[in-house]
Amino acid sequence: MPAIEVGRICVKQLGRENGKKCVIIDVMDKSFVLVTGPKKVTGVKRRRVNINHVMPLLDKIEVKRGASDEEVAQALEAAGKLKDMTQPVKTA
Repeated sequence: MPAIEVGRICVKQLGRENGKKCVIIDVMDKSFVLVTGPKKVTGVKRRRVNINHVMPLLDKIEVKRGASDEEVAQALEAAGKLKDMTQPVKTA
């Protein structure tokens, strides 16, 4: 299973958004990915994140590379994961 891929649901482990879930929407290089919550759903803004600061989960949704926040929200709703995304995760 390639852990860092477009559409993979992750949990942010550092920063003010610690414990919140997000979706990878672009892999920039071997160290950085572009993630979004989307902000209306989880409170995570679209931003570049170091891959060491996110923990990939087993869940994955079908979104195209560079998808807008609205497209990500629709894909989460279609996959039935919208309610799960709003629940924060306890991180150590």
